[in-house]
Amino acid sequence: MSVACGRRARLSCAPATGPETSRGVSVEREVILTQEGYDKLQEEIEHLTTHKRREVAERIKTAREFGDISENSEYDDAKNEQAHVESRITQLEHQLRNARIVDSHDVDTGVVSIGTKLTVRTTADKKTRVFSLVGSPEADPLQDRLSNESPLGKALLGCKKGDKVTVSTPRGQVEYQVVKIEAGD
Repeated sequence: MSVACGRRARLSCAPATGPETSRGVSVEREVILTQEGYDKLQEEIEHLTTHKRREVAERIKTAREFGDISENSEYDDAKNEQAHVESRITQLEHQLRNARIVDSHDVDTGVVSIGTKLTVRTTADKKTRVFSLVGSPEADPLQDRLSNESPLGKALLGCKKGDKVTVSTPRGQVEYQVVKIEAGD
């Protein structure tokens, strides 16, 4: 994706979050997180491994007591949930193992990067948005935490105050201008 940031054009390539293979060799990609995001992922693993695993195991045990498990929907549901929980634990462990923590209080506020808090304005209708740019695992649009891998996040990475970027949206092209860059929360 080619994006213009002010007068300079650049290609923005965000890191992947999962292992890839290249000629049969597993390549681990770093996962960029703020300290807050890292801590939340650790809390989620703690909850899943100590509470949720036990809860699901108890549901499986109870469902087995109903008898024939071949036609036991409670058993099937519990086993499916167990698979989901174990998959999520594996995913979180991978993310934490490959994490690079960005200190949002020690970021360069002269350029948009992960850990910065941004104010942008659409050039057409002058609407202003404020959000923090974070790594993909901790993105939450409802909390104004924008992923560095989202179209807008990719476009803004590396921009400076006053730079403009154009992003494709379902409603067409939208141009944003960087109004303010500050250290994240």
